[in-house]
Amino acid sequence: MATWLVTGANRGIGLELVRQLAGRGETVIAVCRSSSDALNALGCRVIDGVDVATDDGVDRLVAELGEQPVDVLLNNAGILTRDSLADTDFDAMLRQFEVNAIGPLRVTRALLSNLSDGARVAIVTSRMGSITDNGSGGYYGYRASKAAVNIIGSSLARDLEGRGIAVALLHPGMVATDMTGGQGIEPEVAASGLIARIDELDLEQTGGFWHAEGYSLPW
Repeated sequence: MATWLVTGANRGIGLELVRQLAGRGETVIAVCRSSSDALNALGCRVIDGVDVATDDGVDRLVAELGEQPVDVLLNNAGILTRDSLADTDFDAMLRQFEVNAIGPLRVTRALLSNLSDGARVAIVTSRMGSITDNGSGGYYGYRASKAAVNIIGSSLARDLEGRGIAVALLHPGMVATDMTGGQGIEPEVAASGLIARIDELDLEQTGGFWHAEGYSLPW
């Protein structure tokens, strides 16, 4: 069994990822800003007080993790703020960049020494970060932050390939969580698809942008 580290683990997709991984016997390190009763009930190691958008938060993660090897780093933490051309909050836009785009890079870079050669890195991104697929507009901060993390993940794939570390950019589908107002597929379905994609991830697929159902997405 492998050691998985999951960010944004206290609710939504993150919580369900931890639940399913623990259920099949993986060693799971659940990382979040603040834990929840549901997360604590799973009996996994929890590292809370970690805001992936800040140096202090990631420094706390590094200190708590120590020299613990990590086989799979699953960058799941993310936020969504709805906006439009008529109602654009630039501070909220910057916050989404900090969490959704820079956060995965900040965490991955900080944990390079923990990642074993041949490890896997996954970033939960969104189809809304696809420039080709944008047919409805709006959501400026969210779309831009997810497009940004897509190119960050692509660069990580190239930079980590020499260590045998494969990187995947994964869209879970529209998932019925607090973030989406309860609309979409169940978190159980999304988490299962994400795990399946990570299980099959290798260097032949590194840097790809994939739907959790298994097909590639347009950039």
